[in-house]
Amino acid sequence: MTASNQQIVLASRPDGEATAANFRLESKPVPALADNQVLVRHHYLSLDPYMRGRMNAGKSYAQPQPIDQVMIGGTAGEVVESRHPGFKAGDKVVGMGGWQQYAVVDASQAGLLRKVDTAHIPLAAYLGAVGMPGVTAWYGLVKICTPKAGETIVVSAASGAVGSAVGQLAKVRGCRAVGIAGGPDKCRYVIDELGFDACVDYKAHRDPKALYAALKEAAPDGVDGYFENVGGLMLDTVLARMNAFGRIALCGMISGYDGQPIPLTHPQLILQSRLKLEGFIVSEHMDVWPEALKELGTLVATGKLKYRETVAQGIESAPEAFLGLLKGRNFGKQLVKLV
Repeated sequence: MTASNQQIVLASRPDGEATAANFRLESKPVPALADNQVLVRHHYLSLDPYMRGRMNAGKSYAQPQPIDQVMIGGTAGEVVESRHPGFKAGDKVVGMGGWQQYAVVDASQAGLLRKVDTAHIPLAAYLGAVGMPGVTAWYGLVKICTPKAGETIVVSAASGAVGSAVGQLAKVRGCRAVGIAGGPDKCRYVIDELGFDACVDYKAHRDPKALYAALKEAAPDGVDGYFENVGGLMLDTVLARMNAFGRIALCGMISGYDGQPIPLTHPQLILQSRLKLEGFIVSEHMDVWPEALKELGTLVATGKLKYRETVAQGIESAPEAFLGLLKGRNFGKQLVKLV
């Protein structure tokens, strides 16, 4: 195949806040396939906050994104050519193809490429509610927050791909779901469309006392489980409302992705309230993915798990869409449509 493959590579590491100058658009020929390889044309690219951490060179849970290499990222698309017996042209698949239009995948390596059924679940949903974000929500809620009917579960970034699923899964389990989101539109969406019981607009309560008062009103009986995506003032505020023996799933700290310190104001609350706080990386818990995906897929297919997508058009739009995601400009799951 002689098609051209448009790619976004990491041109340089950010010094503080990431900018469009850290990325570069390149064009490469699509190589011919070897035995057991599959050529996938990507229909959608997933943009996720974890990518910002990979752009740094410092120590983390995963290797840094290499300079001058295609940016890491989840993808959903269609097989256009296959030299592996398990895949054929036309198969819909998801994988980690990166920020590019095409990917050549060694399909003999288990787990690199997964066939999906789009009869009842849209292809794009496999990058969101029925993909990594959905499983992230499921794991943090079910395995760490361990919700019981009647308890209060709070989630920050509640209108996002992960947070929106956390609250809905909590409601399925008979809990009071409280979101924290930025702006009245997002808070209305969280309550009216996703079915949360309450939502705190952090943009309307920017100082600690005001945010605490708003959370107290939304969660009058305290907080039993907290799903953290943001850190900083959010974590400080929720810690002050946690009930004894509460559980905190530490999923993300987006407030610190640009490298600035995010100190904890009252860490003694963890001891005083005998809290369990556990950080997790969902890719390290592949054993639960089948169980999680079964529930998530059923809920999406039956219309019981709702989600929203913000879709940028074309591979060249990925950097600005990603920078917007880090600023909270997206609404729901951020995708790039490539075809």
